[in-house]
Amino acid sequence: MDIQKLKQSFEHVIESFKFEIASLRTGRATPALVEDIEVECYGSSQPLKAVASIASPGPKELVIQPWDKSVLPAIEKAIQASNLGINPIADKDTVRLALPQLTEERRRELAKFLGKHTEEARIRIRRDREDALRDVDRKEKAKEISEDERFRQKSEIQKAVDDVNKKIEEIAAAKEKEIMAV
Repeated sequence: MDIQKLKQSFEHVIESFKFEIASLRTGRATPALVEDIEVECYGSSQPLKAVASIASPGPKELVIQPWDKSVLPAIEKAIQASNLGINPIADKDTVRLALPQLTEERRRELAKFLGKHTEEARIRIRRDREDALRDVDRKEKAKEISEDERFRQKSEIQKAVDDVNKKIEEIAAAKEKEIMAV
């Protein structure tokens, strides 16, 4: 595994991490909270973002407007079945979600959940690093690279790992600050 492939793999881990934590509920309403909720309609299960537009007119409110009004009850049912703890309010052609203020206990739970996602991202980084280091050692044993080149590549790999871990920490710290803000 060359350093460019390793860095691409790390970028994928970071993007995946950002996607996973985007749905963590903070004090602000964001479409990412509900856009991937599966809605049963048209004989199959589809993400909410595929059947409706999602807008945030205010910091504590989401408005979901289905493109087909007949899907409205299915959207309402899917939101109630999700573990968001938000009761949808159905108007004639939209669904409104009023986000309640987070309790201190819920904030701590979300922070723990964030920590779990952060650790999973670190584990994926470590796994990629170990694969890259094994590859470098294999190349040296096969006499494809010199001992000096092995040390140089291992140093580059470790620098890339340190950089990506720092980036993950920054993202996690920002999200935790957002979660804990009252």
